[in-house]
Amino acid sequence: MSEYQIAEQFLSINGEGPRSGQLAYFIRFPGCNLNCSFCDTKWANRPGVPTEKWTDRQLAEAVRKSGAGLVTLTGGEPLLQKDLGLLLDTLAEETETLAEIETNGSIDIRPMAERVNRPYFTLDCKLPGSGMQGHMLPENYELLCPEDTVKFVCGSREDLDVARDVMNRYDLRERCHVYLSPVFGRIEPADIVEYMKEHRMNGVTLQLQIHKFIWDPDKKGV
Repeated sequence: MSEYQIAEQFLSINGEGPRSGQLAYFIRFPGCNLNCSFCDTKWANRPGVPTEKWTDRQLAEAVRKSGAGLVTLTGGEPLLQKDLGLLLDTLAEETETLAEIETNGSIDIRPMAERVNRPYFTLDCKLPGSGMQGHMLPENYELLCPEDTVKFVCGSREDLDVARDVMNRYDLRERCHVYLSPVFGRIEPADIVEYMKEHRMNGVTLQLQIHKFIWDPDKKGV
């Protein structure tokens, strides 16, 4: 048994990716090794953020009681957590949910990707507008499978250019789901559509964070 500091947990819909709009139970860990300019969960990354201690079995029971078919481990950066593999084992043993890890792309996913109970990954690729582009770990792309996702959060045409280059260099469209997502309030989604048309970006999906349209964009627990 292991204990984890949890910033929040809740049942909602998945706001992004191939399972967008589907029910998911979210477990948010505090703390991150990056500091993206557009981060919408900075509150969870600040030192001293209020947390509660939960064991792996308590978390699994909360997931089971929620009735959700998907559990999303997010943050912050969940791959910073000690004993994350134990939590995945317990979730696999005690629930019938699929597990997904949302990670910022700067930490080696191999220890989790090579597990018997391998989770799905939603892996960010940070672009120039984030201020964190130089922290990416391209080796992660080789470990992705068709059920995984790479997400590019774009705030400018420069970001789109870099995203397109990374997609092509690492054959991401042949490896996994690929999404472009606008920085909320910084670029118009229509401009991304025009860019996709201009460059014939088949196999790429534009996504909007639907939870920010259903609820206040700054609302927690959704």
